[in-house]
Amino acid sequence: MIIAVASGKGGTGKTTFCVNLAYALADRGENIRLLDCDVEEPNDYLFVQPKFDKQKTVEVLRPAWNEDLCTGCGDCAEACRYNAIAVVKGKVLIFNELCHACGLCSLVCPEGALSDKPSPVGTVEISSRNQPFFFAHGTLNIGEAMAPAVIRRVKSLVDPAAINIIDASPGTSCPVVETVDNADVAVLVTEPTPFGLNDLKLAVNMTLKKKIPTCIVINRSDGTDHLITDYAGRVGVPIAGRIPFKREYAESYSSGTILTHLYPEFRENLLNIFSDILPLVGTVPPDVPAEEAFSVETGKLDPFSPGESPVFKEIAVISGKGGSGKTTVVASLAMLANNTVLADNDVDAADLHLLLNPIIREAQDFVGGLKMTIDPNKCTACGQCADHCRFGAVHTDGPINDQGVETFRIDEFSCEGCGVCEYVCDFDAVTDRPNTVGKWYVSGTDYGPMIHARLGIAEENSGRLVTKVRNVAAELAKNIGKELILSDGPPGTGCPVIASVTGADLVLIVTEPTVSGVHDMQRVLDLADHFGIPSLIVVNKSDLNADQTHRIEEIALKMGAKVIGEIPFDRNVNEALMAGKTVFEYGKGPAFESIVRLWSKLETQLKEGV
Repeated sequence: MIIAVASGKGGTGKTTFCVNLAYALADRGENIRLLDCDVEEPNDYLFVQPKFDKQKTVEVLRPAWNEDLCTGCGDCAEACRYNAIAVVKGKVLIFNELCHACGLCSLVCPEGALSDKPSPVGTVEISSRNQPFFFAHGTLNIGEAMAPAVIRRVKSLVDPAAINIIDASPGTSCPVVETVDNADVAVLVTEPTPFGLNDLKLAVNMTLKKKIPTCIVINRSDGTDHLITDYAGRVGVPIAGRIPFKREYAESYSSGTILTHLYPEFRENLLNIFSDILPLVGTVPPDVPAEEAFSVETGKLDPFSPGESPVFKEIAVISGKGGSGKTTVVASLAMLANNTVLADNDVDAADLHLLLNPIIREAQDFVGGLKMTIDPNKCTACGQCADHCRFGAVHTDGPINDQGVETFRIDEFSCEGCGVCEYVCDFDAVTDRPNTVGKWYVSGTDYGPMIHARLGIAEENSGRLVTKVRNVAAELAKNIGKELILSDGPPGTGCPVIASVTGADLVLIVTEPTVSGVHDMQRVLDLADHFGIPSLIVVNKSDLNADQTHRIEEIALKMGAKVIGEIPFDRNVNEALMAGKTVFEYGKGPAFESIVRLWSKLETQLKEGV
């Protein structure tokens, strides 16, 4: 069987669940494979500590230009739907960061001046002799956006005779959809907070749209889980179990300890959860619940108050690892800062609105690319579309047409709208349509204007939607004279994060003193360095593991960054979130005092120049 473990929100304990469930099942004699498909920030190996015996480079076919054959006609640039090709003064420029490796440009070139060449985008590492279970993971190269290609390679290692536990990345966009595809059961790990509930709703919609039997595991449960249990009851998704909120679990996790080896009650709990997961295999999941929509304020609203700054700076707050406290920090900084425009760039699982309570002034659809469809009455089932599609989006089980022929169909979840199928079809059976992938909003808060967005479930083009949010925020900051854009970025290192940090003045990395927090901080430091952006670091829950906090400081120094704040572990933070308040609003505890000091240092850094 295949168990896909996802979360919607990052940092809910998905990796802890996957790794420890694998150990618990393997220790009782089950044939287990643990496959880490969170290829932007793979963390499972930090706990498994495998000895890899095989490494495979993951390549995609990207265009290579032959100047001698090129006439500069521009057909390739006109055909490319990702703006990955430009023709300037007869020379072809190819932007690999935007290229989706679909192959259309090579097909349309009349002179054969573009040919497909293998281009590395990541690696897959395999520990086939790992004990007590087989382990493999994928790693996306820094600066690359082709996560699904690496995920497909990892999933090729699924063993039909084993229990395959697949760890997905956070969110609901294309990498997660690729990971959960064909799973027997989806386990959604959440936490009993407003953040956890918000992102759980997105994840449930995704898995139910994919018609995958789904259940919920509540991590960090403190016995008052009504936020999650009420929702689960409404939508008909069962709760498979709970993992209690204990500081000793968090401290052991921070050092990379296998919890099932240290806490027998933890092991038994996971085995009981697995027993509740098993009966879901082969069942029919409930209907997809209606998606919630923001309401737009009607009536006359006062204009945004003007600032006095002729120029602005932009701080992108990112984390690498999800759940490090990034949104919590951003929301409190928003209340401390003045003359600010706020931007929530985490369009895949936006949470900032939960704390800042924006009033929606304007809502706009965002059209990002195209989707392809096949007219069955024109389709002859020749198979050209399937042969040329590099995303596995064309299937042979289409409807029966008027001639009694079983035709082809296009899976809208897998289709990336490249247009190759339309180009190769000799019977005009394939057409395209504009694809509305989400909405973006201009809102007002008590602490300044806010631009945010919501990507549709399982939609592509999150990077483009992030760019739209940033562009609208920049235009607004310029028009009303605000001196700062403070943005809440997505987790990971892929396309949405690249779109969030490119061109920013400063990156503020929120991390935790855990083995996974340190690992992911290094990945985003490399990303910021790749784009030449100065980085500052704040360590959340800094007293959870003093050794890891010291290691963060050493790595920062070595990589030319600087730790400018430490926020201690403080239960007031969780109490504030449960009350729907920021740490600053809640106004008590050591975390509150640390965030006030953090803003003071950050403000000084901005004044001195970055």
